[in-house]
Amino acid sequence: MGARKHNTAEKVKESKKALAFAKLNNCPTSPRKMRLVADLVRGEAVEKSLYVLKHSPKEASNKLYKLVLSAVANWQTKNEGQRMEDANLYIKDVFVDSARMMKRIQPAPQGRAHRIRKRSNHVTLTVDSRTIIEETNLDKQI
Repeated sequence: MGARKHNTAEKVKESKKALAFAKLNNCPTSPRKMRLVADLVRGEAVEKSLYVLKHSPKEASNKLYKLVLSAVANWQTKNEGQRMEDANLYIKDVFVDSARMMKRIQPAPQGRAHRIRKRSNHVTLTVDSRTIIEETNLDKQI
């Protein structure tokens, strides 16, 4: 590996140490259904998003609820001296990517077969603390 590539890899590694994130791999719901729930909480405060996910009727909301709790726990381990309430945590990023697809066959009339694709997804959730300057900029935009 070249020196430039090595240096950028080290910078990425250092920046990931400061981030608090959680991953959910091979979740057996379709990415489209998970994205509907992820759009509800993207950019929201952690307390509000936990409330929204707790009272959402969708099945994907339960899995995303646990993922938010995991990301908050990861944030607490990386920032031991700070309190969660004082940090003003919010959900910075939520990525929903497609994962493996199980292929099944369903019998069809006249000796045919239809293919069924059972989809699954990967979810990556990042939590960050919002500073006072960012809050005032958001208020101005709204």
